[in-house]
Amino acid sequence: MTTPILKALQGQTLKTSPIWFMRQAGRHLPEYLETRAKAKDFIDFCFTPDLASEATLQPIRRYKMDAAILFADILLIPIGLGRSVTFEKGIGPILEPIQPEEVKALTIDGAADRISNVYETVRRVRAQLDDETTLIGFAGGCWTVATYMIEGRGSPNKEVAKRFAYEHPKEMQGLLEAIAISTADYLIGQAKAGAQVLKIFESWAQGLSPAQFDTLVIKPTHMIIERVRAAGITVPIMGFPRAAGLNMISFAHELDIQAMAVGTDISIAQLRPHVRQGLCLQGNLDPLLLRMGGQAMLDGVDRVLDDAAGGPHIFNLGHGVTPDVKIESVHAVINRIRER
Repeated sequence: MTTPILKALQGQTLKTSPIWFMRQAGRHLPEYLETRAKAKDFIDFCFTPDLASEATLQPIRRYKMDAAILFADILLIPIGLGRSVTFEKGIGPILEPIQPEEVKALTIDGAADRISNVYETVRRVRAQLDDETTLIGFAGGCWTVATYMIEGRGSPNKEVAKRFAYEHPKEMQGLLEAIAISTADYLIGQAKAGAQVLKIFESWAQGLSPAQFDTLVIKPTHMIIERVRAAGITVPIMGFPRAAGLNMISFAHELDIQAMAVGTDISIAQLRPHVRQGLCLQGNLDPLLLRMGGQAMLDGVDRVLDDAAGGPHIFNLGHGVTPDVKIESVHAVINRIRER
């Protein structure tokens, strides 16, 4: 049976937009906090199928979302490549910054196999979802993962990573290729385990010149998709070049994607004429409105639905659910969409 999400990804404009939220499994849910407490740390949480599958299914049980998204993290790939990754409470991910001369030592062969516990999570979730609910697998975009590997943690402007790209172009290309190959193999494994859609999160796509965007985002993403398709994987692929501005148009035209997620910073109606007909656009309620709740939030939902009415659409946020979001607000958004 074709699910509402898959129909939208096939280019169908549905009367009611299907719904899921980025970071829908997370700290705003008390059941998530109980599950998280059973893991020794966040990496252990991601690599323990019992716990990760439970976290993936929790928002489906509570909200009846149209899609479940695998509970994992974009920074599992560096672990597969032989780099150290830890998560510190209140700080986030911490990596040992990679040096140019270390790129050639990355363990590309078998990188995806070293994080293959995630495939068992996919299998368990797929077995528990009904025929109407889509399972989305994912990975981080190459540039986004590279920024963490170069800088060692999140940063506001990615200047260190950009300098690395300018000053060490050969090593940067090698790093992006290593991430692309291992990411493609990881996504192939997810699809073979039961993921029905694959999403590539290029979370740090903003602030790049068109030339940088082509080198750091388009080319390695094309490499991922080409390798996935060459393996016989035909499931739809979503891309999210977050806050990429006009570079989003290049992303939509130059890559074999079936959907593009749209951040809060751009109008779906304005973007749609600049992408190919039938491309599904996903988004893009301001996450702040979900945090606020009330009439302002409902008005924002209506604006998104009106804005996106001209073509295939999946309702989502412009970014992810935050820990302070109220459960009743999520219910209110879903009801508003489904009752229109």
